Amino acid sequence: MFVSFLVKGGVVMIPIVLLSVVMLAMALERAAVLWRARGRESVLAEDVLALVRRGQVVRAGERCAEDGGNPTAKILALAIAQRAKSREEIEALLEKEGEREIVRLETRLGGILVIIGVEPMLGFLGTIVGLIQAFMSWERLGSAVTVNILAGGIYQAMITTAAGLCVSIPGYVFYHWILARIKRHARDMSWWGTEILDALKVGRRPAVSAAEPVQ
Repeated sequence: MFVSFLVKGGVVMIPIVLLSVVMLAMALERAAVLWRARGRESVLAEDVLALVRRGQVVRAGERCAEDGGNPTAKILALAIAQRAKSREEIEALLEKEGEREIVRLETRLGGILVIIGVEPMLGFLGTIVGLIQAFMSWERLGSAVTVNILAGGIYQAMITTAAGLCVSIPGYVFYHWILARIKRHARDMSWWGTEILDALKVGRRPAVSAAEPVQ
């Protein structure tokens, strides 16, 4: 039955189906990346903070390396490695690293968004093509036209529209789910970055008094 629907949808169904497969592949790949990135993030961060607070900074860095693919692990490892610098300098480095991780997590989202926008338009194109075919048949046959002859064009019009929407609607939901997950990662990285700086007791450099000579 599914194959017969595809056939009745006409040639426009070919790009609709192909793009749906491409979007599904990209969506599954992004879901896998986000799942791996999330992992045991809180457990990892708590372990690292506990080690730092006990003075086992080297072991804390090694613990981060054990889960190097995790964005939060990279933030914590960077803060530990750069702990000799001032808080402002480390915060700037953490912000840069966080932006880099967010860009990595957002890979392929643009492609998914393009397909979400194109699929309904392909469906509407199929609708127009189907209606044109139906009216051309009507014009050619005149009073001899039958419902069966018109049904082919109408079938194509309805099926392509439905197919385009069936792909774009779940794609739209999934796209915003991914964005929500990425925003959560960004908040987590910011939170744990602040926590590790506090645990490392990294303070701000005192302002240089105008009366004090600059070395």
